[in-house]
Amino acid sequence: MQTERQTLSYLIDFIHAEPVDKSAIFTQLKCSDAEARLLRLMTREYLEGSADMSAYDLLIAAYDKKQLDFVHHIQEVKNLIDLGWVILNSFHHIKTSELSLLDLLHHSISLSSTFLKLLEEGNLDLVLPEIKAYEDHLEYLQDEFLRIDLYRKLAIIRQSYDQTSPSYKRVRSKLGMLENQIKERIKVSKETPKLHKYFRDRHLEEKEQLIFLALLKEEYAGTDDNLRDMNTLIELISFDDYEKIKNRSLLEENAPLIEKGVIDYDEMLTPFGGISRSFFITEEVLKEVIHPKKKKPQKIRLEALIKEQEIFELLEPRTTLEDVVLHPKTREMLEGVLRQMDKSVNARLKEWGIKDKKSTIDGRIIFHGHPGTGKTLTALSIARSLKKQVISFDCSKILSMYIGESEKNVRKIFDSYKEIVAKTKNEPILLLNEADQFLSARTSGPGSSAEKMHNQMQNIFLEQIERFGGILIATTNLLESIDPAFSRRFDYKIKFEKPDQAQREAIWQKLLPTNAPMAEDVQIAELARHPLTGGQIQLVIKNTATLVAAQEEPLFTRQLFEDVIRKEISGAFGDEKSMGFLA
Repeated sequence: MQTERQTLSYLIDFIHAEPVDKSAIFTQLKCSDAEARLLRLMTREYLEGSADMSAYDLLIAAYDKKQLDFVHHIQEVKNLIDLGWVILNSFHHIKTSELSLLDLLHHSISLSSTFLKLLEEGNLDLVLPEIKAYEDHLEYLQDEFLRIDLYRKLAIIRQSYDQTSPSYKRVRSKLGMLENQIKERIKVSKETPKLHKYFRDRHLEEKEQLIFLALLKEEYAGTDDNLRDMNTLIELISFDDYEKIKNRSLLEENAPLIEKGVIDYDEMLTPFGGISRSFFITEEVLKEVIHPKKKKPQKIRLEALIKEQEIFELLEPRTTLEDVVLHPKTREMLEGVLRQMDKSVNARLKEWGIKDKKSTIDGRIIFHGHPGTGKTLTALSIARSLKKQVISFDCSKILSMYIGESEKNVRKIFDSYKEIVAKTKNEPILLLNEADQFLSARTSGPGSSAEKMHNQMQNIFLEQIERFGGILIATTNLLESIDPAFSRRFDYKIKFEKPDQAQREAIWQKLLPTNAPMAEDVQIAELARHPLTGGQIQLVIKNTATLVAAQEEPLFTRQLFEDVIRKEISGAFGDEKSMGFLA
């Protein structure tokens, strides 16, 4: 093992060697004497605490400023960047081939980690062990993870340089040597590494294997690094723009890796309003690969579990937040909630000790507002964004259950949810619809036996909310009557406003059948003047369509719509409720 003094010997030698081409590392630099002297200047600045500097400052330190001699040497800086010894400091990826010399002059530059490693070790050659059998799967994984590091380094280099650059060729050469080494070591191993066997048995192609290895490396590192990001994974396995387009199919919805249940992804809203995908290896596959002999409890599909009980209804999310017409403030709050439920946020809270290491993403949310304003549909849309299913309970039915057993039934809701979570693969969202029964203010004083029962039921509900782990969404029409004790237990309280004119027009536009016969006088802007909620608009269209379908010559007219709207407003169609409304 090198001592600290020996480790620094190449650095000291490079600083003091005269001429510079006599230094021990000069032959590996593949550059001119003048370029090596610029590197030495930057190294001295680095040792004195200046990690970066402009190309201009470097050149005027080496050449005459008054006579403009430094202008003739800008190319030397560019050559050092192409060689990989110096890097551009920029938030944007700039290909040096597209950068003019004058553009470069005032760019910030610094020594690359590759050059610093050369100063420290005196050699950049990849030192591979002799060909020998793998002792265990960890030894094999160590080589595979080094392989991923080299692929990632190539991807980073490609963003700034073309594939003819010396630094790119250097890393590509190392990668080729390592891949040959892995193949030869597998050949002489008594047992095929289990992960290699898994790839072979599942018929995973080379690029699918690389995606899997990158995600597995993240699992072992215990981080949520951007290797999980879709674009980063595509960059990793693509060597040109054509391949980037082609390789997207490996991570699309119907990709073999996803359809076979090998990997999955979370969809999250970005701060800019887009949707990003973060990929991960499924829990079942992880256990199979990391602990193949360890027996694991069998997980049951949620659909099967719901059929075995009578408490919950399974609601399948089919829309995203982009599909729902919402008041801008409501949408802003919901997007903020989703950002706070991101896996990376959860990981940081665990790291800081705010949350238990074993805890999952959680949140207790109240949606409140008029019926038909999209509360339930939004809950389903959030579930779609989080790639979760929803099990729903209609709280208005709790008092109609066995008399005197309402308190027990409250506890049964949460106990049953916990049993389902323990048996299923993906923890569902618990949706408590019409939760007014639970959330209203408790009575004080002696009260009747019914009031006492109601208070007891609410106390149990309060206790269960306090201890709840996971995502719970409660919907209510009346936030004003909520007991303050309940209000404090919820992390988020989001109001759903009645839609305005523009939002009503969007709802009408979405819900009106496009292939139905419409009279010329049917104008969406006119229909949207009526202050209906999204649920009411949906009901009006349904009832109007039923009337039109019964006509000998079916035709939707404005007058017919107006008649049905008037009846809806007056309550002629009763209190039928809708889950929400689409965009």
